[in-house]
Amino acid sequence: MAHMTDVLKKPVLTEKSLALQTEENKYTFDVDLDANKTEVKIAVEKLFNVKVEKVNIMNVKPKAKRMGRYEGKTNKRRKAIVKLAEGNSINYFDED
Repeated sequence: MAHMTDVLKKPVLTEKSLALQTEENKYTFDVDLDANKTEVKIAVEKLFNVKVEKVNIMNVKPKAKRMGRYEGKTNKRRKAIVKLAEGNSINYFDED
């Protein structure tokens, strides 16, 4: 199993993911392409000291992008939505 900092790459902070945090206590992360649900659950529990109820994982396909005459694609990525137990929360901007 990979180290927990290798499994979780970064939090996804979009309008939709922030709405999920406030309404349903679900947090979204970009994770390693090879990570599975069990690894994500263990990494979130250890890194943030919370209890995870459920993990959903999805693959995000690359999108075609153009900048003038240059064409390319964005990177493919894997995204995990983690539902925390009642009373648990994650504060990304903790200043300890």
